Amino acid sequence: MTILLVGHDHRYAVEQMALMLLGDLKAVDAALTVTLLDDGSARADYVTPDSAYSGVATAQELGVDTPDTKQGIAQRLCKLAAYRAITASTDAPPVWGALSGVRPAKLPSKWLRRGVSPAAARAQLTELYQLSPARADLTMTCAQASLSAAASLAPDEISLYLGIPFCPSRCVYCSFISAAVGQCLPLVSPFVDALCREIAAAGDLLRRRGKAVRTVYMGGGTPTTLSPEQLDAVLTALQAHIDLSRCTEFTVEAGRPDTITPEKLAVLAAHGVGRVSVNPQSMDDRVLERMGRPHTGEDIRRAYAQVRAAGPFAVNMDLIAGLPGDSPDGFARSLREVLALSPENITVHTLALKKGSFLTEHPDELPTDRQVESMLDGAWAALAQEGYAPYYLYRQKYMSGSFENVGWAKEGTESLYNIVMMEELHPVLALGGGGVTKVIDSDGKLTRFANPKYPKEYLDRIDDILREKQALSI
Repeated sequence: MTILLVGHDHRYAVEQMALMLLGDLKAVDAALTVTLLDDGSARADYVTPDSAYSGVATAQELGVDTPDTKQGIAQRLCKLAAYRAITASTDAPPVWGALSGVRPAKLPSKWLRRGVSPAAARAQLTELYQLSPARADLTMTCAQASLSAAASLAPDEISLYLGIPFCPSRCVYCSFISAAVGQCLPLVSPFVDALCREIAAAGDLLRRRGKAVRTVYMGGGTPTTLSPEQLDAVLTALQAHIDLSRCTEFTVEAGRPDTITPEKLAVLAAHGVGRVSVNPQSMDDRVLERMGRPHTGEDIRRAYAQVRAAGPFAVNMDLIAGLPGDSPDGFARSLREVLALSPENITVHTLALKKGSFLTEHPDELPTDRQVESMLDGAWAALAQEGYAPYYLYRQKYMSGSFENVGWAKEGTESLYNIVMMEELHPVLALGGGGVTKVIDSDGKLTRFANPKYPKEYLDRIDDILREKQALSI
């Protein structure tokens, strides 16, 4: 597709809107011209081989969502005009309308903090951004959860993330920074030693900056790929160097059931971990095999039972809608099996075809967008019936049907870290492989500092990482 800009340079914003609506732009035989007019409004013309469509957006429409700068207003209007022109060519606009960001709840949260009523905020989502009623309700629910979480945070608090970039094997949909442990076993022990050094440096930084840790999240990769002894070493270093007296939530992504053992769970319990993930993604053995997961639904049930026997953990379980070989009926069966286990949290993801994943290069019998929508609709109804409520959500590029990922929780079991991280409510200090530290200044500006992505690079640069940690203005 050819994109032409007249009177402005907001190419990225226009391209992202077109990408969200049309997918692979190189495969689209059309032209999109977006013009910023002298009166400050924007006009878009979308021309296909068969017809032509147009869309106009004016500043008066923005209402409570009017940006603070002329540049911001112009960008918003160019995106809206492009959305209206492109969707004029379709019979079924996307359920997320013109909202293209990865954090939909941030928008109504901002309005609510400014004193906008919930009814007016919801109307803005449906009328200006054209969200479907269900997505508008979802967004408002998660915005309210964000405000509640923010009210519970003290100004001197941060969250801590520890990245363990190893997995037992690589799933076909995965593009996260992780290494199959069997291929890089010699790096695991040195990585643990280096991480313990970084933990010590982080403890010194937090003491000097007068910061307290409110939540801890160990992710990856799959942290329980580490041995019991290695997990104990990391958690012992954490408790030795960092004051956790104000930590109210400690999560470890056990994730893969083939990495969960009673010995590892005993280590987690001994160090005060209170939340554990057991992530099946599907309970269908056939789908699991096609994902590249060397375990079965029965292995998931076994791991879940071990977690329940090991201590009073809150448990999260993930499912993915849109996996290769799955169907609406199959996904519904997986969800019923997970609901029968009664975990505190269930996260329903939509498959995202990420760059760098095997599945992106080898698409294989993926469900249609309509089938994925059926999976999600059925999940929403079943979860609500069983007493779960949505509390955080996010979106990604290249998601099936341009849908979303939603965390559901039983009342009182919501993950504070998930809300804090997704809504960017306070700083996150990240350690380990691929960890991204988020620093938020007094004006609300967010700056990111990324650790090296790969284990060897992390080890090679550990001295530089330690120096950089000491200098952070977190």
